[in-house]
Amino acid sequence: MAYLLTFGIFAALFLASVLLYRYGNIPRQHILVTLSVLTAWCFSFLIVFTIPLDVTSTLYRQCLEEHKPISNANGSGNSNNITTTSTLRSQDCQEPWGMVPESVFPNLWRIIYWSSQFLTWLIMPLMQSYLKAGDFTIKGKLKSALIENAIYYGSYLFICGVLLIYIAVKGVSLDWQKLKAIASSASNTWGLFLLVLLLGYALVEVPRSLWNNAKPGFALQYAYFKAAKLSTDKAEAEEHVDDVLESLQCISRAVPNNHELRPCVETILRKVPIELHERASRNFSRSGGNGMGGMGNTSSTIVPSEKALVRIHKQVIKSLQTLQRTEALWSVQVKTVLHLEDVARNIHSAERHFKTEFPCQRSHLERIFYSASIQWYWECLLKAPFLKALCVLSASMSAMVVWSELTFFSRHPVLSIFANVINVANETYDFFTIEIFSMVVLCYFFYCTYSTILRIRFLNLYYLAPHHQTNEHSLIFSGMLLCRLTPPMCLNFLGLIHMDSHIIEKRIMETYYTQIMGHMDVIGIISNGFNIYFPMCMLAFCLATWFSLGSRALNALGFQQFLQHETIATELVQEGKDLIAREKRRRQRAEEAMARRRDFTRPETLPSHEYIIKHRGVGTGGSGSQLIGGHRTPADGLLRDGDIGVDYAAVASSSALGVPRSLSEEINDRFGVSTQMQIGFRSATERNEVENDHRIAGPPPRGLFDDV
Repeated sequence: MAYLLTFGIFAALFLASVLLYRYGNIPRQHILVTLSVLTAWCFSFLIVFTIPLDVTSTLYRQCLEEHKPISNANGSGNSNNITTTSTLRSQDCQEPWGMVPESVFPNLWRIIYWSSQFLTWLIMPLMQSYLKAGDFTIKGKLKSALIENAIYYGSYLFICGVLLIYIAVKGVSLDWQKLKAIASSASNTWGLFLLVLLLGYALVEVPRSLWNNAKPGFALQYAYFKAAKLSTDKAEAEEHVDDVLESLQCISRAVPNNHELRPCVETILRKVPIELHERASRNFSRSGGNGMGGMGNTSSTIVPSEKALVRIHKQVIKSLQTLQRTEALWSVQVKTVLHLEDVARNIHSAERHFKTEFPCQRSHLERIFYSASIQWYWECLLKAPFLKALCVLSASMSAMVVWSELTFFSRHPVLSIFANVINVANETYDFFTIEIFSMVVLCYFFYCTYSTILRIRFLNLYYLAPHHQTNEHSLIFSGMLLCRLTPPMCLNFLGLIHMDSHIIEKRIMETYYTQIMGHMDVIGIISNGFNIYFPMCMLAFCLATWFSLGSRALNALGFQQFLQHETIATELVQEGKDLIAREKRRRQRAEEAMARRRDFTRPETLPSHEYIIKHRGVGTGGSGSQLIGGHRTPADGLLRDGDIGVDYAAVASSSALGVPRSLSEEINDRFGVSTQMQIGFRSATERNEVENDHRIAGPPPRGLFDDV
């Protein structure tokens, strides 16, 4: 009976786990962060997967209500005939597949909704502020988190106070049920405002991105543009880390070893990778302690206060996280550009075998089921038509969504496309079609909204980076957004199919979900105004996205956006092309270096001592390390000047030749290893001891999150 509900629960849990594994770093983030984000994502997905079952259950109960036997008050002569007729008619109300008992949905929605609201408005904001706090004790972190959230929620309390005064003036009596309705409806109204903004962007951008990705030339140009922007972000992140670490060095020299604040300084220093710490020490020695970033000419004999240490601690955490993320994104973008270049070269190949300039190691199953010939047919022949077909389908769905949003309030005649489909299927009691159609529409809502969240960047503070490069507070921020957006998204869908009596003003049987969510009937300006007419603004946002008004405004303000036929975009595309060309030359030199090493290790071709010395510069100070990160040299980057450190040529060539390496290992080899688990992975001694074993992630930090 409850097969579909069980399937929805497992599907939601599976999807949330996969996304958390892709974006988060589960072995290294705290267990509380993992559990809270997993719960928030799982509950949000479960609402989407379960709403169609609630819709069909409501329509089935409504069908039974319509066919209920009617007693004859004039006598019992015709009562049997009426009962028999009603029984025959009730046979049309076939029970939906996956029907669950009526008591399941109310309890399920109460648990899911109020748990997610408790997470998104109380627990996760405190946890997020706790993570960003630079204090060194549990008490200090909690105090900073409470103060930050008190300031944030002060505005909400002010708005709630104004609403309560307005309600009191209107003479409306308040009880516990109405207060809950106000709280839930206020949250849903805020979510509806953000939902309309996101959907107004995604309903146009999703089909357009599919169409653009079907054009290899356009996709390659855009990939060059993104590479140039990532290169700039990476350079800025490196410079910011330099400034912060120079300030940290100045503070470290000013605090004596026997000072009470010295443990706090050591806590900060343990966050810094060894390579960066040594470079900052050398820069400090060369400059003599003058001109430290952010410190000015402050004398090193002045002991900083605890507030100064808290401030520099927050700066170190943020700058190192940004640096690690930009390095990982740069590596991923380089891989994407190289693949698109391979596609451009193979598209006119007569051999119909996909050839790559930098082949990587593939498993036996991949070589069988995704051979070079199959890859050519997919990448060069079938992928573009497939993406264009998806573009047509998504554009059609977007048009139906926009039309339904503009007309869903009309009850006579019914203009909403989604409401008409549900009504036609309901007339024949085709509950299976209703479930499938509702799931398709909700999944499209789900994809448009959540894909926009995954791509959105708030001043570079919150950003979901794949390949395990998303920090904890960005994961928490995404969980908060999903919990706040999913309920209004589902309520908006129920309004589009005319199953919300407060929208169409018709006496109908409502879903259990709507009954639990409640309505803001006590404030008419919102229930009869904002919640009905604001979704119509989606058309304006779609038009603004279609004409790229937001991108043009950002471009005019100095935030470079990819706009064709614009001079700045053309320059950045050429810059990205040059950066990728330099990266390719670096990889080619690394491959040559690796080939020479393989020749050196053969017993019959062991070189002499002089020959080894002659070519030793390839791996340490020669061509293999001239270009680090695609565009920076050791002299202007974050590496040691003139020292023999990590063999970067070997690192790059091992990836190019197919040796499996994680992005975290590449980042560690690029920046050195931290003395704590949050940034680094293994110390130099540990790497020497296990150099022939698989590298594994260590346990999460012992204390709460990192410091205490």
